Amino acid sequence: MNKQPMRVFALCCMLTVSLCFVVGGLVLTTSDKDTTKRDFIEYWAAGQQLVHGANPYDVTAALQLERAVGLEGEHPRVSWSPPTVFVLLWPLGFVSAKTGSILWSIALLASLSISIWVIWILNGRPDSRLHLLGFMFAPVLACLMAGQIGIFLLLAVVLFLYFHRSKPFLAGAVLLPCAMKPHLFLPFALVLLLWVMNKKAYRTFAGFFSTLLASCALVLCVDIHVFSQYFQMMHTEKAVHMYAPTLSSVLRYLIAPSAVWPQFLLEAVACVWAVAFFRTRRNHWSWMDQGLLLLLVSAAVTPYGFFNDESVLLPAVLSGLYRARESGRSLLPLGLIAGAALIEVLNFQLYSLFFLWTVPAWLAWYLYATRSSGAQEEVGLPAAKVP
Repeated sequence: MNKQPMRVFALCCMLTVSLCFVVGGLVLTTSDKDTTKRDFIEYWAAGQQLVHGANPYDVTAALQLERAVGLEGEHPRVSWSPPTVFVLLWPLGFVSAKTGSILWSIALLASLSISIWVIWILNGRPDSRLHLLGFMFAPVLACLMAGQIGIFLLLAVVLFLYFHRSKPFLAGAVLLPCAMKPHLFLPFALVLLLWVMNKKAYRTFAGFFSTLLASCALVLCVDIHVFSQYFQMMHTEKAVHMYAPTLSSVLRYLIAPSAVWPQFLLEAVACVWAVAFFRTRRNHWSWMDQGLLLLLVSAAVTPYGFFNDESVLLPAVLSGLYRARESGRSLLPLGLIAGAALIEVLNFQLYSLFFLWTVPAWLAWYLYATRSSGAQEEVGLPAAKVP
């Protein structure tokens, strides 16, 4: 008797029950006031303003909206994301804060589940369930608790890795959410541009920019002044002086605290390194090998970033896990790093200096897990199993 249909049916039943349990739990435990304690509220407020053709960066309007749903105090959360992809927030303008928070949480969980499943496929569908540890990756838990967008960026990166060979236009299009936090990806994006020109993969370029232009056009149809409002907000709020627990911020305060340029110094150096790194490997470039290393470096040198943004590093962390296991290397280093990060995310604010070590630690783990020897070193990291 063929057991495959029964297994599929059982899996569908389990997923349905799990979804009902999650939705029921969110409905029972979420209130309007609870939403004001999560970063999600800034996206909801921006969506509300967009739907009514108002300024999504208006601090006064955001304060009124957030107070109406239970905010205490005088400091509302206002999104600092560029307006290029605000079309993704527009649907939040049609629902209440509580409903939006529930739908947002479900979307984050779905995106995380899809990401982990695709990462498993990208690593050759290994006969283990180690990829399920991705649900315990501390940065994604931080994202879920805060209602931040890091998991959507993770999904975008993972889908690019999956589609870049078979569907280049789609691979470019799915990167649109990354435009919400472009500072996290600059060396990665620079090499992507060089790779597109080297491989003549112009459909990837076309996919991203056509989607980006369409998003900008839709946002401008709702608010023609949105870009000027964005730059005014950045100037008024002095966003470039914002503190963030990054190596770049530390370098700035060591060199010239009142200046801005030191905060971009590491990223500039990394861009130069990325160009040289790609040039020596362009004929055998693999996004599942050198590309993941580049993603880690980009996160390490970002001028602004928080612990939840490290969600995008899950493909590198899990890929290193599988490759360390295949080569017989100890998984203890990852266990110690992941365990310490979990303890911190449950006990410290995300802007704490205690999170300075995490990106360098994920990078060190990946280098340890994927290090090669002999002839393999001449051509870069060993090839991952990709479909």
